[in-house]
Amino acid sequence: MNIKGNAIIAQGGGPTAVINQSLAGAVIEMKKHKEITAIYGALHGVRGIIEENFLDLTNASQQNLEEVALTPCAALLSTRDKPDQEYCGKIFQVFKKYDIRYFFYIGGNDSSDTVRLVNEYAENENYEFKAFHIPKTIDNDLVINDHTPGFGSAARFVAQAFMGINLETKALDGIYIGIVMGRHAGFLTAAAALGKRNEEDGPHLVYLPERAFNIDNFLKDIEAIYKKLGRCVIAVSEGIIDEEGTPIAAKLKASISRDSHGNIELAGGELGDMLSKAVKENLNISRVRADTFGYLQRSFPGSISDTDQKEARLAGMAAVQFAMMEEYQSGSVILDRIGEYEIQYTLTQLEDIAAKTKHMPDEFINQEGNNITDAFIKYANPLIGTDFKKTVSLDAPMVKKK
Repeated sequence: MNIKGNAIIAQGGGPTAVINQSLAGAVIEMKKHKEITAIYGALHGVRGIIEENFLDLTNASQQNLEEVALTPCAALLSTRDKPDQEYCGKIFQVFKKYDIRYFFYIGGNDSSDTVRLVNEYAENENYEFKAFHIPKTIDNDLVINDHTPGFGSAARFVAQAFMGINLETKALDGIYIGIVMGRHAGFLTAAAALGKRNEEDGPHLVYLPERAFNIDNFLKDIEAIYKKLGRCVIAVSEGIIDEEGTPIAAKLKASISRDSHGNIELAGGELGDMLSKAVKENLNISRVRADTFGYLQRSFPGSISDTDQKEARLAGMAAVQFAMMEEYQSGSVILDRIGEYEIQYTLTQLEDIAAKTKHMPDEFINQEGNNITDAFIKYANPLIGTDFKKTVSLDAPMVKKK
């Protein structure tokens, strides 16, 4: 017999454009199983649990869930709280009060670690309970997974933004530096190249956290491209590091602050300003612009991948289906790629994924460390949507001068 009782679902960490697909998929699937007697949605993640701020999703209509699924950002709101033993104790006081027997948490690296901590507490308390992590992160840095829900839509946004920037610099020349999210992994920054049609299209240079960043090499790279094309488009990860492994953005801050998970808060805007200033002063180029994409990448409604939506929904459904199997007590849902492009959903132990980070493989980065390879393009192309279209240039002959 499977456990019978109530279920709770929450969302943690940074929002994505498709995180609500996972929420809707999980809730709709839960309603099919008699083992789950009520479904609660905790507002603001685990903080909402200890504060007992719940929505009764048992009574959420199918139509409402489907409409929420198409809405970006976290419908249940989010948190970056990291539970310790005392925090877990408070969670379980609430779980016992509400007879919570199933816990589903949609999130990334830190959220998977939260699920692990809560599950371990349950085991130590001999509490009949199942805990499942549903993956999401625009950084695409969850180990074991081929990719994670949320990345495809964010990658689509970044690719489309750089397609536009490429046309802008063709029209008016100059240097453009775009600072893209990515603390330890460069997948999202690399996505800037997915809209390129030829070698002359930007981004012409791509800098990732997986390779040490050197300002002198950076300036030489730009100078070479600028002399050739009269312009240069550069994608830079906010998490680029120096030879010692120190984040460049953190070095620019007067004081380093960290979040509750110990992550250094990066200064993307300051990084862009520093890099553009270095280009202006050292290369004597006046038309230099730097932008930090920031929150725009995560939940932009107009740039959602249909592939990403479908896979996020199925990941939420898969978590509930695994929870209904007697052989599974806990775990993290994994997206595996089969063949050219087919996804199957499997389950791994929480400790195998919790608080671990996947990096860009070497074969995705060029030898110079300033661009990506065709292998990355082949890997990422299916993720940004079946209707992704590249830009088109005028195809007409020049008129002979009189």
